[in-house]
Amino acid sequence: MKYARVHIEAMGYELAPVVVTSDELEERIATVHDNLHIPFGQLESMTGIAERRWWPAGYRLSDGAIAAARKAFANCAVRPQDVQTVIYAGVCRELFEPATACRVAGELGVHPAAEVFDISNACLGVLNGILDIANRIELGQIRAGLVVSCETAREIVEETITRLNADPRIEHYAEALATLTGGSGAVAVLLTDGSFGTPLGRRQLLGATVQSAPEHHELCRWGLTLAEPGMLRMFAATDAGNVLRHGVALGKRTWDAFLIEQDWRVENIAKVICHQVGNTNRDTILRTIGVPKDKDFSTFPFLGNTGTVALPITAALADERRFLQPGDLTAFLGIGSGLNCMMLALKW
Repeated sequence: MKYARVHIEAMGYELAPVVVTSDELEERIATVHDNLHIPFGQLESMTGIAERRWWPAGYRLSDGAIAAARKAFANCAVRPQDVQTVIYAGVCRELFEPATACRVAGELGVHPAAEVFDISNACLGVLNGILDIANRIELGQIRAGLVVSCETAREIVEETITRLNADPRIEHYAEALATLTGGSGAVAVLLTDGSFGTPLGRRQLLGATVQSAPEHHELCRWGLTLAEPGMLRMFAATDAGNVLRHGVALGKRTWDAFLIEQDWRVENIAKVICHQVGNTNRDTILRTIGVPKDKDFSTFPFLGNTGTVALPITAALADERRFLQPGDLTAFLGIGSGLNCMMLALKW
């Protein structure tokens, strides 16, 4: 896939206010550590994540998405009435129906002819939303579209801690480790055809490459299970070792196809922004695709894994802190449970 008229006009983000350290979480499962003879500090040592952020209890997901979107609009000439597509792309949603995107669109005041809906594809959701809107812009169907997401980790981490303390077995700890890295945040990505006053060529989407390995769909799961008759309970379980192994293999396959499809060479790529999982995942994928670590910008040490929000909020921070410079050929490297992988080519 290649694009000639799609631009990231603006990005906005909202950081959750409650800082939760890895040490705090380990203190809450101290008995588990004692029973399994796991040394204190293992969570940060294994993942590189010192802290993550949570929303206050009861925080409304659409409020985070709305706040991030308003920040995006504040940084450009596009107004909500100009937006013709609104996509909410989080793993976490407020209700089964209506779409969470509906409240976001209603509160922002987008055009009444706008198409408004949710999509879901694990941690790739925002990138899928970007691609959907990019296709509409490239075809000339719309001039502007908005992708938003708000993820919350508080509830699933709390449930995971409760289950670990009730049944402290090593296999449960291994399945729960990835869940304990979860953080919360919100992001908005505003895409246009470049006709709203921002100089053409600024943050231009040049192309995308997609690959999948759906045979590995059981490796990372988050959902509801029947705890007892008439009662559903949230659960999450990740086979972290095999997610890393098969995810890196999928990432390498996608990367090889990406370089060919976009006609790029590794040495010409100035920067990469990866999905934020932890230090082992980052180091392994960068080493496998031959990209030096100094070309990467990471946020997982202080934000944890924020799901669909992780990659775009990292890009927004990298732009804000001038790590991404105008003209940089930049690759977004996204992967999500399923397994699915998407890589975007951009000229910053």
